[in-house]
Amino acid sequence: MSVVTVRYDGGSTGEGPVTLGQANMILCIRRDDPDQINKHAVWPVPPGATVPEVLTTLRRLAERHESLRTTFAVDGRQAVHAAGSFEVTLAEAAPEDQLDVRADELARLDRPRPFDLAADFPLRFTLLTRDGKPARLAVVVCHTGADGAATSVLFEEWFTLLSGAELPPVSAPTPLEIAAAEHSAAGRRRTTASLKHWEKILLTSPAAVFADSGLTGPAEQLATLAIRSRAAAESLDAACHRTGASPSSVLLGVFAALVAHLADQPRLALAALSANRHRAQLATHIGTLAQDALIAVDARADGLDEVIGRTKAAAFAGYWHSTLDAPRIWELVEDAAHQRGARWNRQVVVNDLSLTIPEAAARSRPVPSAEPELSWYPDEPVPVRLMMNIWRVREVVEISLHTCPQVLDRQESELFARGLLKLVAAVAEGPVELSRLTELTGLAPRKRVGEWEEVDGSWIDLAAVRTLLAEALGPGVTATVAVREGRLTAWIDPGERPLTPAKAHRAVVAALPGRETAMAPQHYVVHGAVPAEGSGRDGGAAG
Repeated sequence: MSVVTVRYDGGSTGEGPVTLGQANMILCIRRDDPDQINKHAVWPVPPGATVPEVLTTLRRLAERHESLRTTFAVDGRQAVHAAGSFEVTLAEAAPEDQLDVRADELARLDRPRPFDLAADFPLRFTLLTRDGKPARLAVVVCHTGADGAATSVLFEEWFTLLSGAELPPVSAPTPLEIAAAEHSAAGRRRTTASLKHWEKILLTSPAAVFADSGLTGPAEQLATLAIRSRAAAESLDAACHRTGASPSSVLLGVFAALVAHLADQPRLALAALSANRHRAQLATHIGTLAQDALIAVDARADGLDEVIGRTKAAAFAGYWHSTLDAPRIWELVEDAAHQRGARWNRQVVVNDLSLTIPEAAARSRPVPSAEPELSWYPDEPVPVRLMMNIWRVREVVEISLHTCPQVLDRQESELFARGLLKLVAAVAEGPVELSRLTELTGLAPRKRVGEWEEVDGSWIDLAAVRTLLAEALGPGVTATVAVREGRLTAWIDPGERPLTPAKAHRAVVAALPGRETAMAPQHYVVHGAVPAEGSGRDGGAAG
């Protein structure tokens, strides 16, 4: 391997506050492991391109986009630099190497290395050559410089320039321009509306989608399954014509219905990534807009058509309210947990990138080798229970699933993938009753064995609640729990410790993270030297 230094000079400079999306990613980068927050991609190289042409094209991208020339100070401000440099590693492929596989390996090996936000160029490149000629470009992306959609736009520009064509001037706003808009009066009103949207869902939706006997611990390594199907593209097109919904809405609605069926939980709170990309003026923005949209879907319906329609409307509301002040959102999550005694769990995530994947990249891929084609990739450290990425919806449907083995093992993941495509095909033919989902997909609702109760819309395991209380309140304190008239109540003997409902509730809520099958009691009855009872929410107690 060898390393080449590429120098650039884009001319423009600037300094100002970070965008809400940048602030969110900086928060994640400082909290999460690099392997979890950095992203990687493999870019094909147009035939006939030379190494100098590849390096020149990468330089032109750096000069074209201010986000790639931006660093971040610890005081929360961004600075755009006119000139700088980055490195490109050159690696020669062995004769037996499969180019895509080898490039993916190189990117994965590089992904766990952290980026220095105050100094580093936000992309790292390894150019894989064969016989000295460029073959693939492995790219590792810092999430403050480009999110998944922006990385796709960068590839499209790179492929276009390297193919000999020119690009129009940049029309999307820069990060500094977005930050200025977000800090305006109109921007602040939009952020306030987003907070209200999130608050309503956090206070009314079930805390967890999946809550059953299969959950034994936090989500860690998730299996990754890629699904490609030409037949599904034809079915999806027919389903769109019949229902009047877009391809993404059909896929999202069918996914929501199947998740609700599998989880035996008809009310869902789904997180959606790439939400802001649905605004036309931001579609080609190079930067990070990665903020969750929160989508509340009620799948209590007779048929899939109705769920698709509800999901379409819920997604629009979620996308519209996805300009977020990340620290305030997490304050809302904590406030809602205190009030409800149940902490929202980001279990189910969708990521629709179908509008941003370049056709040049899509059409360069071989046709599916089977119908459908299912391929397993290395496990990923994703802190969710189930995630669907939508990559392509025309000519070939391409989606991928990240599945937690506590929710779906590999055999069940393949069954879920095939079932999803079967439901799309069924919707193309006519209305589908939800009562037929087990018959059509082979997936039955997950079982709850033990002391399960539905409280405030959430399924909870009383055994998990007792464990929560024991660990939160510590030794010497005993507690029993039961649901009385729909209210989760705890009877506590504090022993020698002075304990009030408010102190008990604060301790229990603090121990909630990671406990998806438990919730804090809604009412506490404390025995002992000074008896007291109450909700613990307002700091007071009633005799």
